[in-house]
Amino acid sequence: MKKRANLMPICMVALMSGCTATNPSGGHDLPTEKTLSTDVLQDKIKGGWAGQTIGVTYGGPTEFKYNGTFIQDYQPIPWYDGYLKKTMEETPGLYDDIYMDLTFVDVFERLGLDAPVDSFAHAFAHAEYSLWHANQAARYNILNGMKAPESGHWLNNPHADDIDYQIEADFAGLMSPGMPNAASAISDKIGHIMNYGDGWYGGVYVGAMYALAFVSDDINFVVHEALKTIPVESNYYKCMADVIKWHDQYPDDWKQTWFEIQRNWSEDIGCPKGTFSAFNIDATINSAYVLLGLLYGGGDFAKTLDIATRAGQDSDCNPATAAGILGTMIGYDQIPDQWKLGLAEAEDLDFKYTTMSLNKVYETGYKHALEMIKRNGGTVSDTEVTIAVQQPEPVRLEKAFENLYPTERIEWGKNLAAGEHTFEFEGTGIVIGGNAVKRQNDLPHAVLEATLFVDGQEVETAKFPTDFVTRRLELFWKYQLPKGKHSVKIVVKDHSQGYELRATDYLIYSDTPHKH
Repeated sequence: MKKRANLMPICMVALMSGCTATNPSGGHDLPTEKTLSTDVLQDKIKGGWAGQTIGVTYGGPTEFKYNGTFIQDYQPIPWYDGYLKKTMEETPGLYDDIYMDLTFVDVFERLGLDAPVDSFAHAFAHAEYSLWHANQAARYNILNGMKAPESGHWLNNPHADDIDYQIEADFAGLMSPGMPNAASAISDKIGHIMNYGDGWYGGVYVGAMYALAFVSDDINFVVHEALKTIPVESNYYKCMADVIKWHDQYPDDWKQTWFEIQRNWSEDIGCPKGTFSAFNIDATINSAYVLLGLLYGGGDFAKTLDIATRAGQDSDCNPATAAGILGTMIGYDQIPDQWKLGLAEAEDLDFKYTTMSLNKVYETGYKHALEMIKRNGGTVSDTEVTIAVQQPEPVRLEKAFENLYPTERIEWGKNLAAGEHTFEFEGTGIVIGGNAVKRQNDLPHAVLEATLFVDGQEVETAKFPTDFVTRRLELFWKYQLPKGKHSVKIVVKDHSQGYELRATDYLIYSDTPHKH
């Protein structure tokens, strides 16, 4: 792999020469520097964190309840005074995209801006909160001795293209005002703990949009400019470019663009839970819904929030991202009062599993932003900051699950008792679903063990905790097999009574799509 970027001043020669970037939509250029009062900078950072919190709260009741369809206009979504605090206290697990952010903010606060990747990986892997998809697969990898970036690589993480880092990347942009490349460098380090390829690009793009929202109040411009951080050859770039194109084509009809997204970009080939299913937690399509909200919202906070939510799928995280970016652009004070109802009452509440509240992250995030501004060629005084604005540069090209196409899901539904279990399949890859469970709640947690053989060759011996927090998401997987028939053997080690290793199904891949 190429050497990853570090948090050092970027493109200083270009900045000193006064270079500008042309807006592909024909608008203004990105400045080479931007001066903000410290009050405005603080207000924007507060707006980003508050917007994210408002968005995830608003979309919480609809999360993954509308898959492959949008939420009709007549469907009410609750919002009232006190709702924010009530939700934070009664449904703390809803805020996973925020307490994951805060985990990383806390590491920067404790260890400084040069904190090593292992510190971030250790912090979230050993946290008490539950995780899912790419995050949980990475947590398992780290707890079992694998390091980043291997922990997020698609060969080691079947969820590498999922949304996880996209919903956690807010902090990278909020601590990098006007510096999208610095945000990308942070995302390179932390985002590869759990994601790769298009899954990683979701976080890179989000971080860049946040960063540019500090220096432009034109949402169309920010969307275009931030996309320059993504390689044009990637599917992620192509999807975002399509959304921008469809917005130009249907400027007053977000639902028509939603249908185009669904028709062209709704296939999920990576996530084993999303293939052959309306459920789609892929970063690419959910980023498209974020753009849908931002573009059709046109700078209107309520409209942005509502459209990003009503697009469906991950409909709490998507409005959280959209509202966070817009909140950064307009600032905390300009978020309409309707959406800040009860916010002041909640701002001193620590998010569960953390020792950090909104008020604390407002302060800590501001401190980190000042450090990043100075580190990347800007200046800071008691009353104002001057940011050396960075012209967005593309990160490296990565592609996960290349030449893999899901062709069939076979229901297995079997308790894998101690001993050997075999079957055959035809294709180039396989993911075997299942989990370890205890039959009675009063039993202590245990760790089961099994070994996978493919075509007589040992692939892996894996451990399967019954503890939900440390669980392995799938039993086994193996990609990049030669095309043809393959034999699978799973050897389960003897374990105590009261525990089961359950196999649910297996997903088969080939090197070409299934033909009807």
